[in-house]
Amino acid sequence: MSLSHVQEHIELIAKHEMEFMAQRTRAERFADSVAEFIGSLQFVGANLVIFATWIVLNTVGPLRHFDPRPFALMQTCVAIEAIFVTSFILIRQGRLGRRTDERDHLMLQILLLTEKEVTAVLGMDRKIAERIGLGTEANKEAVRELSKETSIDQMAQTIKENITDEGKQTVEGNE
Repeated sequence: MSLSHVQEHIELIAKHEMEFMAQRTRAERFADSVAEFIGSLQFVGANLVIFATWIVLNTVGPLRHFDPRPFALMQTCVAIEAIFVTSFILIRQGRLGRRTDERDHLMLQILLLTEKEVTAVLGMDRKIAERIGLGTEANKEAVRELSKETSIDQMAQTIKENITDEGKQTVEGNE
């Protein structure tokens, strides 16, 4: 594969990613920014500074302690922060999950198309091989099987049955 062909693929993928990022709503951009900050060392550092300061202000010195031990107000603030942190992370993960699903669907379509193309090429190769005197090779069982069209529905059903059967065997084996 030539370097320009690879570069073309990279640019196409980058274009799709930029389109995805550009299609985010203002709320999604905000949630992404917050989730990105939450996942940073700056967030950890800010929490350390805030909580250390809180504890010092409420335990040391002659200052009036607004949240004496066991720091019930701080616990409430931490719980509220945890709710918001979790919400922002879940919002981002949900959106990224949808993006992953889109990529998976695209990949499946490409793989299905590739399977059809390869099957067609194998069929043509078999005919060419027969014409140039390589009929024995062209008609080997493995080559004949690979040049047949693959039923995706049948394959999916077989996988489903095998997964179900394995699950039953595992459960039955543990009883």
